[in-house]
Amino acid sequence: MKYPKEYLDEIKTRLKVSSVVSKTVSLKKRGKEFVGLSPFKNEKTPSFTVNDEKEFYHCFATSEHGNIFDFVMKTQNLRFGEAVKYLANLAGMQPYMFSKQDEEREKKWKEYASIFNRYVEFYHEELLKNENLNSAREYLKRRSLGKDQVKKFKIGYIEKNPNFFEELNKEFSTQTLLDTGLFYLDEKKNTYLERFRGRLIFPINNISGQPIALGGRIIEKSDFLAKYINSPETNFFKKGSNLYNLDQARKLSNKLDHIYLVEGYMDVVGLSKNGIENSVANLGTSLTDKQILTLNQFFDDIIICFDG
Repeated sequence: MKYPKEYLDEIKTRLKVSSVVSKTVSLKKRGKEFVGLSPFKNEKTPSFTVNDEKEFYHCFATSEHGNIFDFVMKTQNLRFGEAVKYLANLAGMQPYMFSKQDEEREKKWKEYASIFNRYVEFYHEELLKNENLNSAREYLKRRSLGKDQVKKFKIGYIEKNPNFFEELNKEFSTQTLLDTGLFYLDEKKNTYLERFRGRLIFPINNISGQPIALGGRIIEKSDFLAKYINSPETNFFKKGSNLYNLDQARKLSNKLDHIYLVEGYMDVVGLSKNGIENSVANLGTSLTDKQILTLNQFFDDIIICFDG
């Protein structure tokens, strides 16, 4: 059976290519890459390179190229499944236990990811191009956030009376849409509503960069609505296991040994605007051991900058 993509992605993001390769090859840092003697051919001049940011190795002497799974398979003569087990253990993860539900879960994941991709892209484009969203753009202007930040973080805006549910419902079942947490049933009105209507939305990505949840912020003062809300937990989103912007910040671990941990996505966006890209947010929830362990896989020091 096939390993779920999310499981393989988790291994890849927990393990730097250089940390795996260095168990076999002596590496030296050279700019953004590491270099060493090829493990595939006897040589005196190093022609083997590793790029952690792009997550691959390349041997110029033999044209061998690949990711950590490829490297372990080729250097240890392992089959793919054996390489996965070896690397999962190295990453401190439990071996994957296959079940009859795996195929169904993979199907649900593909639908979930597809819905989120379309949802995020649709409302991001709305914020950029819809001339009627002046109030949202005025709010961003007051916060000194321009188009660059909107594009970089895929920020979107959902009007108070959206109708994207009906569009998605033509392709996906009602239950599938409800399972994303983006929609809910208003029993009094017997209609399906978008959870983040009337809010700026901030995509919350998994460590591989796939949107799996949203954060939302109202742009007008209200005595009845929470200023910030996050997606409810789903089969593919657990608040205590995720960090906003980690998918981008982790790419800086080759250059920087520290990460700033802040409270919310607006803090991350604000820091980025001022040139500080190595920050993540814990989504306003209590800090968990898993979040700390995840950060320590990439950075030596965590600088906590919570409000108050």
